[in-house]
Amino acid sequence: MADTARPSRRHGRLWPAHVLLSVGALVTVFPLLWQLLTSFKTFGESTRVPPTIWPQHWEWSNYSKVLESIPFTQQFWNTFAMTGLRTVAQLVLCSMAAYAFARIRFPGRNVIFLGFLAVLMVPSQLFLLPQYQIMQDLGWLNSLQALVVPGMFSAFGTFLLRQFFLGLPGELEEAARLDGANPFTIYWRIALPLARPGLLALGILTFLWSWNDLMWPMVVNTDPAKMPLSVGLASLQGAHLTDYPVLMAGALLATLPVIVVFMAMQRQFIQGIAFSGMKG
Repeated sequence: MADTARPSRRHGRLWPAHVLLSVGALVTVFPLLWQLLTSFKTFGESTRVPPTIWPQHWEWSNYSKVLESIPFTQQFWNTFAMTGLRTVAQLVLCSMAAYAFARIRFPGRNVIFLGFLAVLMVPSQLFLLPQYQIMQDLGWLNSLQALVVPGMFSAFGTFLLRQFFLGLPGELEEAARLDGANPFTIYWRIALPLARPGLLALGILTFLWSWNDLMWPMVVNTDPAKMPLSVGLASLQGAHLTDYPVLMAGALLATLPVIVVFMAMQRQFIQGIAFSGMKG
């Protein structure tokens, strides 16, 4: 009897936590639900005071208006290409730099790494003007490479993956060196597969950041056919009047790929972040 009563008491003590987590989940999901419902409202319903929750007339035409207002398909592929290239480049370049900082001894290693950490403390807006001038001098304005190249490397990605490489057992490298492996072979065949959780975490973070990037694409690409979706959706917001149902419909279409990626890889994402915090 005591054994059966103990779990019930434990569950009884956990109900405040369940209530708190349920409220937090509702607060988190509510903006997405409001976005979904607003995308089916008329303009009058979206601006009504007090606001209405359920649409009285379901306006499916808001989604077709998005495709008519902006070159949605072209901007979607621009976003997909920018995000994919940035993600792959960061996984390769950041992992190589992180392995060098973690496992290869060279003069000035710690000083250079401190410089990388200092970059994390500088607001990204300060790099906007010099990066724009570089793109202008190269003749890359209104091009895909202008969107991709500045985001191919990050100090955060280097720091994150360095935490994984620091935790690798040194015996693996010693055994590989005895077999005649060079540093690149050790990195590629031994260290990189063991850092898979960190690579997945960095890949998802880079994907989310690149998909939602707004300021840099807005500055460097002014041609609607060369813009990503984030800038295209921003153009739907007028100076004096904004068609909120159309804007919400476009935002929902742009959000769906991110939701699918996160739902498919959420377990690896959580594991990667957890493991990065345990590596010292």
